[in-house]
Amino acid sequence: MTALPANPYLAVRQAFDAPWPGPRGEMLRLAAGSLSATLCPADGGRLVSLAAGGVELLRPWTPERRAFQYGCFPMIPWVGRLREGRLGHAGQTHVLPVNKPPHALHGMACFAPWEVVDADGQSALLRFGLTKPWPWPGEVTQRVTLRPEALEMTLTVAARDVAFPAAAGWHPWFRKWLGAAGESGPVPPGEEATRLRVDFAADWQEEPGTDELPTGRRIPPRPGPWDDCFGFANRMQARLLWPDRLVLDMGADVASMVVFDKQPDATCVEPLSGPPDGVNTAPRLVLPGAPLMVRTQWVIKGTA
Repeated sequence: MTALPANPYLAVRQAFDAPWPGPRGEMLRLAAGSLSATLCPADGGRLVSLAAGGVELLRPWTPERRAFQYGCFPMIPWVGRLREGRLGHAGQTHVLPVNKPPHALHGMACFAPWEVVDADGQSALLRFGLTKPWPWPGEVTQRVTLRPEALEMTLTVAARDVAFPAAAGWHPWFRKWLGAAGESGPVPPGEEATRLRVDFAADWQEEPGTDELPTGRRIPPRPGPWDDCFGFANRMQARLLWPDRLVLDMGADVASMVVFDKQPDATCVEPLSGPPDGVNTAPRLVLPGAPLMVRTQWVIKGTA
């Protein structure tokens, strides 16, 4: 087994694929109706489990998994890849850790543990301080709430005393095949007829460049397989269907969504406030007293 770094929070800043210890420390367990979820503040503030009727929907952590390869983690204060780790604002260029050369990947949620502000059996609020290497002081909160048929999550990025550009969203890994109720480990590939299907009607696709970032051109959506960003003129919506098992209707008050379905066992459907590198190409300014808020709701039901 690969040895773990002495400080995984520092190691992931240097290399996205550094060994990662997985879920650890306090676990916040939520339940409502047939839904249950487990949130781990020390593990990037991520959902390490989301189950319906005991059936796990998310790819679990196993020792070979790295920080960005399981569960559902928030991406803050940028999403996806930040070009060459550089962020331009107000005539200055700020350099952030390049952990997937030549870019900085997936934000800072795994740079330090999150703080628990409050939690009960159905809802939890976590807080993450924006400090170095982020150039401006601020904080992020994440509210996770379970309803009897839905998961609701809200990310709020707040500036302390000066404005800065920011983005936010989530990076879930959904199992392509579901296991039996109570089965928490990896599930081997099954029949094609039971494989996860992702349906959506995007208004455009961000043209992919050769450097793993959008070119800035909008094109008609192309068929998969995907590692691509899509845009919506109104609210982002997608349906995840596990035939004859479950359906998850994902909605978010955002205009961007990344879909990544090129791995054999899991698919990512990511609601985002903007496209990768959007903090440079289409910045959303966070002002003191005027935070960036991103909300998503996942309604989960049986197909019967």
